[in-house]
Amino acid sequence: MTVEEVGDDHTKDGTVDLQGNPVRRSIRGRWKACSFLVAYEAFERMAYYGISSNLVIYMTTKLHQGTVKSANNVTNWVGTVFLTPILGAYVADAHLGRYRTFVISSTIYFLGMLVLTLSVSIPGIKPPECSTASAEDCKETSVLQLAVFFGALYTLAIGTGGTKANISTIGADQFDETDAKEKIQKISFFNWWMFSIFFGTLFANTVLVYVQDNVGWGWGYGIPTLGLAISIFVFLFGTPFYRHKLPTGRPFMKMTRVIVASFRKANAPIERDLTQFHELPSMEYERKGTFPILSTKSLRFLDRASLKTGKTDQWNLCTITEVEETKQILNMLPAMCATFVPSAMVAQVNTLFVKQGTTLNAKIAGNFSIPPASLSAFVTVSILVSIVLYDRVFVKIARKFTGNPRGITLLQRMGIGIIFHILLMAVACFTERYRLKVAADHGLVHQKGVKLPLTIFVLLPQFVLMGMADAFLEVAKLEFFYDQAPESMKSLGASYSLTSLGIGNFLSSFLLSTVSKITKKRGRGWILNNLNESRLDYYYLFFALLNFINFLFFLLVVKFYVYRAEVTHSVDVKEEEANVMGLEEKE
Repeated sequence: MTVEEVGDDHTKDGTVDLQGNPVRRSIRGRWKACSFLVAYEAFERMAYYGISSNLVIYMTTKLHQGTVKSANNVTNWVGTVFLTPILGAYVADAHLGRYRTFVISSTIYFLGMLVLTLSVSIPGIKPPECSTASAEDCKETSVLQLAVFFGALYTLAIGTGGTKANISTIGADQFDETDAKEKIQKISFFNWWMFSIFFGTLFANTVLVYVQDNVGWGWGYGIPTLGLAISIFVFLFGTPFYRHKLPTGRPFMKMTRVIVASFRKANAPIERDLTQFHELPSMEYERKGTFPILSTKSLRFLDRASLKTGKTDQWNLCTITEVEETKQILNMLPAMCATFVPSAMVAQVNTLFVKQGTTLNAKIAGNFSIPPASLSAFVTVSILVSIVLYDRVFVKIARKFTGNPRGITLLQRMGIGIIFHILLMAVACFTERYRLKVAADHGLVHQKGVKLPLTIFVLLPQFVLMGMADAFLEVAKLEFFYDQAPESMKSLGASYSLTSLGIGNFLSSFLLSTVSKITKKRGRGWILNNLNESRLDYYYLFFALLNFINFLFFLLVVKFYVYRAEVTHSVDVKEEEANVMGLEEKE
């Protein structure tokens, strides 16, 4: 078979195999490769949420920590888990590539999980038992026990830095944007990617949480560790089918050079003649499987970095494409900042929402009780249902009115998610107020460890609304930051989504500690170890107002944001996209 005969079957986006050879789309990539990645993610999410979903309960009942301390320890750890992907994205984009970075990081991840399981299983390393209702009356956990436990947790966090930043990006790399059919498939990929994630999450929030509460923490952490081992094996098994993108240089160094060069030429007049700006020949980009980017009007100050003034070293002269790549990354920063507050709301699911559940009647039938952390399963179910309805119903209807292949823009979808966050915190406020009323009516305000005569399912609306909010905001956020990042910085762009969750968790810790201290000094504390004496309703109302203010800021971001230009502009591709959309609507 000649090169000409197979030429059309090669990908055009620069993807290669592990040896750096061009790949054929009929052999590698697309949903065939993604099936291994989706299976990996289901098992890995089971492992991660098997730890995080019930972690606040472990810290309260086994490490004997109070409400504020346990909640902050959880959110600080989760925050670290979601911030380390910045490092993982840098290593992947600048040095090792996504695949190799992922494999090394998953090994560290597994070692952390293994040590964590041993820390809750081996006598002497696991903390002492305590049967009293008050954490203050329990024997303190030793320094060695805390060191092993938290050392394992943060080793795990370092490992996830290289897996979280790259796994979804590896998945998206399996679709060639220069091919219209694959481009349309990529649009649905992020929806179904999130769909697969929450299958693993659902198992963790139901089966694993029940095992931890009723069988033991050794089994409860051992099963997720086994699940992670299976997920890594599945990923490696799919290696022959993956497409890979080569490392494209150091993104932070590239951005730094652009900023330094623009400041060095701050007094130089901006030219209108494009020939006065530096750019490589288009053949240079085609050889690398990338595309030059045309100059845009945003952040015009940075254009000076590519202005020809005589000096040609890399700290004085950058290409137009390098300038535009820097602009694209910087333009996304306000949008990322607008997601910090909603991310802080997500942190409440596995902390304060779960703590609320521990005060309520969790019996369903006979002696069977639902673990409080299992309420997170309703977040998962809500997300699954919402994503399917969104992808199969809402998008098709919206396309007819907007002409947008996605139905609505990604920022519009994120905005709807933020509105849901306002609503859910308002609902959580009224639910907590009712819970406190029940405690007062039955004289249980000052009782510790006594269940209120109120079903745990009274919390269900706030968990369901959180799932609906995530279906809009979290899915759109993941796709937005990947889609809007320049081709050479996709891992860094994807890490923005995780970074917002990380900062949101640290913001949650800061707000919880600050509000707790201030309200204690002024009288009745809002967040105490005994939730019946607390005023979580005020705290949730404060969150609702904070979300509303954040929504106004988000509207300002949307008003000034300009979407990056599409990579492909040919008439043939545009027509093919229209044909694909027409076929989908007929189905």
